[in-house]
Amino acid sequence: MARVTVEDCVDKVPNRFDLVLLSAQRAREISGGAELTIDRDRDKNPVVALREIADVTIRPAHLKEALIGSLQRVLPEDDDEVDAIGSLSQSAEALRITAAAPVRNTSIGGDYEG
Repeated sequence: MARVTVEDCVDKVPNRFDLVLLSAQRAREISGGAELTIDRDRDKNPVVALREIADVTIRPAHLKEALIGSLQRVLPEDDDEVDAIGSLSQSAEALRITAAAPVRNTSIGGDYEG
């Protein structure tokens, strides 16, 4: 088995930093039990990931979407639009109440003329 190098993959993913991120994502997927698209040949997961990218058996766009999804902390839900409208109406009500409140005199000593 010939060794895979970054140069074998750069024509598929031109940015080397993106290549590292995408191959690491694929290596994590393989560690998690994802099905391999090539023979392992006693290679470790990062090497298998790079070989898959070099042989175009896995799409970099798919890896990018999986990477973005794994990094998201808050996942969008279908009812987020309803919540946003509800929170906007609550904010508007709070502003209306604040604007209608009487102004307090906060100066020290009041209206003392001496």
